[in-house]
Amino acid sequence: MCGRFSFSDLRGLSMYFKINLPRGVKPRYNIAPTQEILALVYNKGLQAVYFRWGLLPPWSKNIGPGLINARAETVEQKLSFRQSLRNKRCLLPADGFYEWKKEGKKKKPYRITPQGGGLFFFAGLWDTWKSPRGETINSCAIITTAANSMLKPIHNRMPVILSKEALKTWLARDTDLFTLKSLLTPYPSELLAAYEVSTLINNPRHDNPDVLQPLTKVD
Repeated sequence: MCGRFSFSDLRGLSMYFKINLPRGVKPRYNIAPTQEILALVYNKGLQAVYFRWGLLPPWSKNIGPGLINARAETVEQKLSFRQSLRNKRCLLPADGFYEWKKEGKKKKPYRITPQGGGLFFFAGLWDTWKSPRGETINSCAIITTAANSMLKPIHNRMPVILSKEALKTWLARDTDLFTLKSLLTPYPSELLAAYEVSTLINNPRHDNPDVLQPLTKVD
């Protein structure tokens, strides 16, 4: 699964898209489920919007935590996701994500980033939920796939990271299902880097640059 990530390189978006960001957007270092996250959607042009992380299907009876991930292998079969896959796709910008490696009874957190720095984009799905009182919430999920060879020793799943060439295809409304599914593959190992970080990342309240730092080993 993908349960934590960061998006602190706001200027990096300009390397990919000319887009106006929502007012008040700020760097994030420890993004957790149920929080508002920045997403890119196509609606009469590319737009940057906020979605709640944790997709709420329209038939949900209450808000709840929602579905933070969708498995690439079965996404088109699941009632919660198949309509979103067809017509409510989004890009979720990030400059790193976190996974925890089990070692005995301990779990060691690792940060995974683009090799050499910069941004990557997760393949996302979104939907709209309305409460009985008329409240409207737009929420999203990150699609995950099997881990690549670099990440596999840390965790067996990873978010679907789209190549630069695939970004417009993912958002285009006329992309067919076969092509969409073909994009949901593990990102090449040689394009990623990983390093151990402090357990500060375990607490979402630690949303500051300290959680990005490599763990300092004590001999």
